[in-house]
Amino acid sequence: MPPRQSKKFDRSIVEGPIHGAVWKLAWPTMLQNIIGGLQGIVDHAMVGNFVGYQGNAAIGVSWQIFLVVMVFISSLFTGMGVMVARFAGANEPDKVNRTVYQAFITAAALAFLVLAPIGYFSAPFLLELINATPEVRAEALPYLRIMFVFSFGMLMFFMLGGALRSAGDAKTPLRLGIALTIMNLVLNIIFIRGLGPIPGFGTMGAAMGTTIAGAVLTLFALHRLCTHRWVVGFHRGMRLSPDFEIIRSLFRFGIPTGIQGVAMNIGGVIMLGFVGSLALSAQAQAAYTVGYTQLFSLITWTSVGLMGAAAAVAGQNLGANQPERSIEGVHVATFIGIGVAVVVGAMFLLIPGALLSIFGMDDPVVFDLTVELLAYLAVSGLFITSALAYTGGLQGTGDTKSPLYISLVSQLAVPIGICIVIQATRGLTASDIWLAIVLGHVTRATLSMIRFRQAKWRDIKVEIGPARA
Repeated sequence: MPPRQSKKFDRSIVEGPIHGAVWKLAWPTMLQNIIGGLQGIVDHAMVGNFVGYQGNAAIGVSWQIFLVVMVFISSLFTGMGVMVARFAGANEPDKVNRTVYQAFITAAALAFLVLAPIGYFSAPFLLELINATPEVRAEALPYLRIMFVFSFGMLMFFMLGGALRSAGDAKTPLRLGIALTIMNLVLNIIFIRGLGPIPGFGTMGAAMGTTIAGAVLTLFALHRLCTHRWVVGFHRGMRLSPDFEIIRSLFRFGIPTGIQGVAMNIGGVIMLGFVGSLALSAQAQAAYTVGYTQLFSLITWTSVGLMGAAAAVAGQNLGANQPERSIEGVHVATFIGIGVAVVVGAMFLLIPGALLSIFGMDDPVVFDLTVELLAYLAVSGLFITSALAYTGGLQGTGDTKSPLYISLVSQLAVPIGICIVIQATRGLTASDIWLAIVLGHVTRATLSMIRFRQAKWRDIKVEIGPARA
């Protein structure tokens, strides 16, 4: 008996108006990123109120460690997205399903056989490596170990989002993201503060809520995949053994993205070190944290969604032998991103006081530094959103190496090099660092646009052989 077929692909992505195709994929992903970002803010607020600043610091340093590892492992799903988009564009559902299935079993092996044991035993060393205080280490160690050992739920969520969006369905990942966020918040309320007979676990409770929510999502997703309720699905005829041809392709396209993510995290840590070297280091770090990592996320959250949409549209249309639509789709994503960046940038310039009041920033020095930073970021947003749209176009068509090289130049060499030179000549000021950030984003946008317009991605082949019996 032949396997039951999954839902058909949305052919409007390769046949309908390109503006509608991009927007159909972009808005759910943009909204999902915003919701997910707000969840992190709520987690910090809850832990801060019930545990104290040590709990906030513990989550902060733990996430810094955990995300470096997760970004690298999750690069596997970038490779999956390249292949899924290409096969979906060519209307080859069997290859789509086989690719997603092999990504699933590879992610499971990495989570349970690599990440869990190595993460559990290396957590104390990693916390010492970043010079966490004994009080923070005491809060962070159980949190970090739980996140490492039970990471598969989060990996499954990333995999599903990438697979479904690349296949043309962005609304299902949005629904899953909303459900995961609600579960996470409810479980965090229970486990952080305690409820009834359940004791409060403090900082560790935040990790418990996150991993349990991920486990529930995984069980639900497996049921939907095996019953073919989505555009991708698994069937009983699929072999449990790995298909190394597909797995090699997953890593071939994915590894450069993983290295890129790790490099950018390292660059962020180094830039934070420059901020910490200023005369008013504490005030500058507070300005950097609120201005760059929180408020600037209003632009980056939406831009990452547009990057995913650009990748899916470019990859599917290349799979359908319509490279001109791939180019047009990336341009549409860029224009949408610039529109969002203009609106948010205007807020940075016109109502900075209202934005900063949300974070209770009443210290005059911190306020002035953050207002200054937001003025720079109002300009920077135009370039980072353009850079991410073109990055999506490159990655979606299979050119994942170029964004890696571009990031090494624009996110490491340019801003860090500027700061090193100025520090060695006349001494750094906060405005020097803010300017270095902007110039890094300008460089990234320029190089990404030039590389995409060279169109060498047209010749990248994505092929796998027939399924083995």
